[in-house]
Amino acid sequence: MARVVVDVMPKAEILDPQGQAIAGALSRLGHDGVADVRQGKRFELDVDDTVSDDELARIAESLLANTVIEDWKVTRVQ
Repeated sequence: MARVVVDVMPKAEILDPQGQAIAGALSRLGHDGVADVRQGKRFELDVDDTVSDDELARIAESLLANTVIEDWKVTRVQ
């Protein structure tokens, strides 16, 4: 078994209202050093060793991310 992490983030050109809300809240709470926040999603999958990187990419593209507005990255962790 292997642990796989899929990080999904809004593309840079896409507005991120949740990230903007978090940035505003941080400022109101006195955390003035934070210039910008982007909020994404993290998925952790436990897969067996037969699942290839290509198959993981297909999973990310077809189910976990909306590729029109989101970028994704798959990382195998030990």
